Amino acid sequence: MEADFMRAERCDCDVIHEDVLNIVLDKMPAEESLYDLAELFKVFGDSTRVRILWALDAHEMCTCDLAYALNMTQSAISHQLRVLKQAKLVKNRREGKIVYYSLADEHVRTIFDQAMEHVSEGSGV
Repeated sequence: MEADFMRAERCDCDVIHEDVLNIVLDKMPAEESLYDLAELFKVFGDSTRVRILWALDAHEMCTCDLAYALNMTQSAISHQLRVLKQAKLVKNRREGKIVYYSLADEHVRTIFDQAMEHVSEGSGV
């Protein structure tokens, strides 16, 4: 029974719905944009980076605070922050010798919050 549930349904016709195809193809972004989007989602595919984003969604933090909060080394946090910064998901500002990190902009917060809302649906979280 579970195998039936997991099997994908498929269309048994060979008709091409040109009106639908035209709508979809007109809206389809360039291949490069879709590649960039896939790369962005890969960054979200690491639980350590998600934990860092979760913390930075609550408040800007320095590497030391992030390392303590997530029970990790500063080196490990720095490595992940570098990836997040390259993906333009976090930004930093320097205050004397301390570098503070925060989410790059409201778009990142929206993506993160929407994803949390999606995974929380029906789970009672």
